Amino acid sequence: MLQGMVHNHPSGNPEPSSADIQITRRIAEAGRLLGVTVHDHVIVGREGHVSLRAKGLI
Repeated sequence: MLQGMVHNHPSGNPEPSSADIQITRRIAEAGRLLGVTVHDHVIVGREGHVSLRAKGLI
């Protein structure tokens, strides 16, 4: 099973924070234990969007 996550940054800057990266990795690890693959985490802001998968962060 593949899953994705999306959230917004009200500041407008879609770059992931260290907390975003850390929680994404923790959720992905928990998912692996349950047989769920986190395919991507996309952050949306006024300045565009960022894919953690595309940045090599998951």
